[in-house]
Amino acid sequence: MPDFLPDVPADAVLAALSRAPGGELASGKFDSPESSAALAANAFGRFLDAPELLPPLPGVPMGRPLRVEVEAEMRFPWKGGRHPWLDAAVTTATTLVGVESKRYEPFRPAKAAVFSEAYDSRDWGAGMAAFDAVRGALSGGRLAYRHLDAVQLVKHAYGLRTQGEKRGVGAVLVYLHAAPATWANGKPVDPAAIRAHGAEVADFAARVKGAAVTFVPLRWAALLAQWAAVPALAGHAAAITARFGVV
Repeated sequence: MPDFLPDVPADAVLAALSRAPGGELASGKFDSPESSAALAANAFGRFLDAPELLPPLPGVPMGRPLRVEVEAEMRFPWKGGRHPWLDAAVTTATTLVGVESKRYEPFRPAKAAVFSEAYDSRDWGAGMAAFDAVRGALSGGRLAYRHLDAVQLVKHAYGLRTQGEKRGVGAVLVYLHAAPATWANGKPVDPAAIRAHGAEVADFAARVKGAAVTFVPLRWAALLAQWAAVPALAGHAAAITARFGVV
């Protein structure tokens, strides 16, 4: 059984992880010292039973949290196929916030990712035209990112749009990312790759600005600094830093 941080309801987090299709537990990936899933589950798992303790995320238009989930599915408007799973989701009275967490993934060799024909056959609404344009440019080879998984982000945005409309609330996609100076084994992460990733995040954000799903890039360091300044969360922020290092 994974060793969760203090104040994290282990049974509830394990139940959520077991429902997700990624196989993080069975494969052993969750126990890796470089696991992004472990970082997100420990960080947001603290709030599963106490969502009122979670402050609005920095720079995110959302209001006070009413519910916090880890490994949250955002289903598309069709039954079959695969649907997006986000590392965390926060529900407020006005907003559905989906959190996609990245730690070391942007600095590893990129995996091929594509859109199926189902994405082209669906009208995602006028408010999603910016995401549609990015999808078209990625599919047509007119746009490519080396470090940013833009295909995944567009899919997440569509899932959040679908569920936000279904629930009658707005939707926000938070890209919670890190800039680790070293790998878990102590070897340095290429600083040029960190800079390139940052530039790609900024480019993607500019392309989808004003869309119906608001895209907010957020550094793990900024989030932990916010929590560290809250007396009730200072211990949790310190425990995350002690376990996972500077992110």
